[in-house]
Amino acid sequence: MDLIDGGTKPESVSEFTRRVKQLLEGGLPPGWIRGEVSNLRAQASGHVYFSLKDAGAQLSAVLFRGDALRQTVKLHDGLQVVVFGQVSVYEARGQYQLIVRLVVDDGVGRLQREFEALKARLAAEGLFTPERKKLIPEMPRTVGFITSPTGAAAQDFVRIVRRRGWRGRVIILPALVQGPGAAAEITAMLALAEQLGIFDLVVVGRGGGSLEDLWPFNEESVVRAVAACPLPVISAVGHEIDFTLCDFAADLRAETPSAAAELITSHFVACAERTSQAGESLGTLLERGVRQARTDLDHARSRLRLLTPAAQIEQGFLRLDDLANRLGSALRHSAQERRQQLADVRSQLAQHAPEKRVQAESQRLLSLWKRLQAASPASVLNRGFVVLRDETGKPVTRRAELKPAQSLAAEFADGQVKLRSE
Repeated sequence: MDLIDGGTKPESVSEFTRRVKQLLEGGLPPGWIRGEVSNLRAQASGHVYFSLKDAGAQLSAVLFRGDALRQTVKLHDGLQVVVFGQVSVYEARGQYQLIVRLVVDDGVGRLQREFEALKARLAAEGLFTPERKKLIPEMPRTVGFITSPTGAAAQDFVRIVRRRGWRGRVIILPALVQGPGAAAEITAMLALAEQLGIFDLVVVGRGGGSLEDLWPFNEESVVRAVAACPLPVISAVGHEIDFTLCDFAADLRAETPSAAAELITSHFVACAERTSQAGESLGTLLERGVRQARTDLDHARSRLRLLTPAAQIEQGFLRLDDLANRLGSALRHSAQERRQQLADVRSQLAQHAPEKRVQAESQRLLSLWKRLQAASPASVLNRGFVVLRDETGKPVTRRAELKPAQSLAAEFADGQVKLRSE
């Protein structure tokens, strides 16, 4: 059956588990959980698996390798801890577990409670509202960095701004960033930055550490000084997962001091890249313009040479020679035509001249005479024929015309002979 009672189509186990995963992971935000570590298992991959339990329940948890390497608390069974994480579902087993990002000893739980209480109180005062935030300048010229001058955060910050070719100034305002007196020095440096009046931007930060190490940045005096500072302030405390109250009070939070350095120089780097591209484009346009100008100049020089008096005279000589050649050719052609016409007329005249006509008529008469001679009786007789004539001299052409004992004459070429018919 595709449908069961109620018209509901059954889901596969995978579909149902995926829906549970979406509901849990989407409906439960990350949070802090307190419990006792048990069933601790550290894998060769670096991942750490354990359970969190209290008197009434137990929760599976995993600390992946990257997060495990950043922890300062050494886990062991029976340790009371407070962890920060996000619930997830391992679909292959249909099991939900806590993905742990941060572990603190439960002895620090008091600090965490103080953190949450002070955060709620300052938030209620409106100290963290977006309306209080100042715009971070896109191109600061002088940046003050309140941090430990010997710490890795200061070195990383300066290294990054130099590597990115930033042209501004970074002035380290030295202060303790952990331990007794750190909050007072940070507050004093914020006041000094305001008094000096040379800074476009102030960065407050340090590298990562435990909650106790970062606590000066949760002190109320420091948080209020950051919020009240007339200069734009970037908070760059700890690692990506670390949050302090300075992060909420500052005008902008950077995940790390290195991220703050990249953020401050990002607009400069973008402008530098655009400037470089514009320079390349301008260079290309200039080269193209110079080439075109040179071409135009050469063309103008050529035209100018053609317009000089000497060039005009030379052109005149060339034209005169050309006209002379064309005139000579025309005259020769005309004379040739006239010679040909004269030859044609002479030929026609020769054809109609009297001498030629007389000669032609003489030839014709001679031909007629020859034909006449060839057809004459004498010519026939000379070829061996004989003409038989009657007594009257009339040629006899038929035997039937003869009469018995008729007198006849046979004419030969050399004379006649008298004959008589029988």
